[in-house]
Amino acid sequence: MYRTGEFAEMTDLSKETLRYYAEIKLLEPVYIDPSNGYKYYDNNSFLTARLLFFLRKFGFSIQEMKHALQERSLDELEQILVEKKNKLESEIQEINELIERIEVFINDGNGVGKDDPVE
Repeated sequence: MYRTGEFAEMTDLSKETLRYYAEIKLLEPVYIDPSNGYKYYDNNSFLTARLLFFLRKFGFSIQEMKHALQERSLDELEQILVEKKNKLESEIQEINELIERIEVFINDGNGVGKDDPVE
């Protein structure tokens, strides 16, 4: 078993992140020593922590990470990642369309024609 500091180094998650994940029940320690309150994690915790690390890097919200761990089987991880990729691609397209509308607005004289009355 690994204490929080050691586990944080192993997983690339900060101690603060581990505390927060425990608080919201996303990744809870497997054992808390009643005499000193030290929290311990095990090898199964390591796999979950690394998955959470990557999901966060991939732009998953806390809610999406909870959903991935609790509501769906990890066997469906590929489908979860495909769904996230599709969502990100859609957001990119929406942002590109917005950029194009801004460019048109700028190039057309801020949308006010010279003959249009100014109020």
